[in-house]
Amino acid sequence: MSRLRSGFWPVVFAFLVVMAFATLPSPLYGLYRERDGLSSLTITIVYAIWAASTIVALVAVPFVAERIGRRGVMFAAVATMMVSAAELVAWKTLPGLLLGRLLTGFAVGMAAGTAIVYLIELSVRADSAASPARARTIGTSVNVGALGIGPLVAGCLAAWVGDPLSVPYLVWIALGAVALAGLVVTPETGAPTAAHNPFTVALPASAGAAGLAAFAANGLFAGLSGLLLATVFHQASHALAGATLFVVFSAGVVSQLLTTNLRASRVFALGTASMLVGLVLLVTSVRLAVPSLALFLVSGALIGAGVGAVYKGTAGLVLDGTAPENRVAMTAELLIALFVGLSIPVVGAGVALDRGVSASTTVLVFAALVGLGVAGAGWGLLGHKRASPAPAA
Repeated sequence: MSRLRSGFWPVVFAFLVVMAFATLPSPLYGLYRERDGLSSLTITIVYAIWAASTIVALVAVPFVAERIGRRGVMFAAVATMMVSAAELVAWKTLPGLLLGRLLTGFAVGMAAGTAIVYLIELSVRADSAASPARARTIGTSVNVGALGIGPLVAGCLAAWVGDPLSVPYLVWIALGAVALAGLVVTPETGAPTAAHNPFTVALPASAGAAGLAAFAANGLFAGLSGLLLATVFHQASHALAGATLFVVFSAGVVSQLLTTNLRASRVFALGTASMLVGLVLLVTSVRLAVPSLALFLVSGALIGAGVGAVYKGTAGLVLDGTAPENRVAMTAELLIALFVGLSIPVVGAGVALDRGVSASTTVLVFAALVGLGVAGAGWGLLGHKRASPAPAA
């Protein structure tokens, strides 16, 4: 039992390293733009390739996990991340960037689709009386919080060290090696194999819509923050760009921790309200006669906090009522909805900007669309929760 318990934190660390790598290049895209002469549309394509490969990996991960186990999938995710980092260091051209982000998406999809279930299983097998809620909360917090750590570290390194398009990736290769060493001594949980196609287990439509809308709000802010900082607020600091995303995703972790004792319906209501207020403040911050950077950062924190709460509650709703053999498939389906939501506003805004639409107008239009989606999904999910008793978040 001690070996099972000791395997929990190595999996947490491996999950954190891979998810942080997902957003590591975010504050570096300005440097890539200068190096390769990239347009807004090209940057959007780079992002879309990462999102698409993540979704492909999420579709495949239930089938792969049945064959090589939870630990095998996590090991493959970390190894793929390290290959991606090495490739981005060695091949310094646009094709190299595209391939690197393709590989990154595969790594992120494998880790995201496996880690939370793996953590729950490790926790329960170490202590059969333990509630899965703690392990699930740690997993969802890492999933959200790590997305802010990558940009923070990369932005600071870009501002204060030489060769900013190599050093962050070399650091992550070293972290990946540590993660692999931890996974070597982590036990496999031996989860039962599903006796049917994993994707015959359907994600509740209300949960999928809520997750998609929530991450669309996050995607809108995260995808445009670097551009808005440079063009609207005239702040070109890579460290500030990374710190801004860190604030957003850290707020998501804080909101998950603060809502531990609240019922799911309450968590969803607070998260939805936080996102809507954040979207209003985002539009206001960039459309004032004198744009407000402080208001912009507050809007990001509110959006991030709302997303964290909604994601935590949705994961609880999905996993608590799912049989153990179907948890990976259900988690993958939820995450597919999340990554689709994360991608839609980024791709749409990139196309709009490439066609000459101003940044402030792009923010207004997409914030309105995302806000309608958030409100509609929140109403639908809360209506569903009223129709049936809500479990604790």
